[in-house]
Amino acid sequence: MIMVKSKHLLLQILILSALLCIITSDPEPLQDFCVADMANPHSMFLNGAPCVNPSLAVSSHFMTSSLSKPGNTNGNQFGFNVTLTSIRNLPGINTQGLTMARVDIAVNGFVPPHTHPRASEVTILLKGNLLVGFIDTSNKLYTQQLRAGDSFVFPKGLIHFLYNIDMFSPAVAISGLNSQNPGAQIVSLATFVSKPHVPDEVLKTAFQIGGQDVERIRRNLGE
Repeated sequence: MIMVKSKHLLLQILILSALLCIITSDPEPLQDFCVADMANPHSMFLNGAPCVNPSLAVSSHFMTSSLSKPGNTNGNQFGFNVTLTSIRNLPGINTQGLTMARVDIAVNGFVPPHTHPRASEVTILLKGNLLVGFIDTSNKLYTQQLRAGDSFVFPKGLIHFLYNIDMFSPAVAISGLNSQNPGAQIVSLATFVSKPHVPDEVLKTAFQIGGQDVERIRRNLGE
């Protein structure tokens, strides 16, 4: 009887261990580095990118200037731009389980409520004044005003936003995310301008609005 219980407990532990392996962030690298091979086409789909021969790695593979230049905040109706590091502009980041981002926000602009399904995020404000916040799964809102030099953490997968409350100057922030591919999903765009559309009846009931409201929101979001 004791042996049966022990086997059952061991099975539960093995299942839990397997689940933990599934839900953890990016897998641990198996070597010092894996510089992404972006020069050669690949027919395989991989969780990451193939590596160049380690003997061919050079210092420039681990350096980028992509975050040094301001982004164009006029490219969307919200007034923000996010410039990401990636294996294209920083091939040495491959398999390291992280991403850096420069966030430029125009005067009175904002990064609308969005999520990163595969990463937590820490944001450091370099310039300006931001109101930031996230909403937990009990629908409690946590907000904080940031000044230059302040940092704020957005927990993994939770809806969050950044709003430039300075009426005279743009804001600049740097974010670090603990995934090579954190993903990003803006809530309003995902809900109202998905392809194909979420059925109108679903949206009308969920948001307690009418059909004309749905169409107006879609037009306002650029559809």
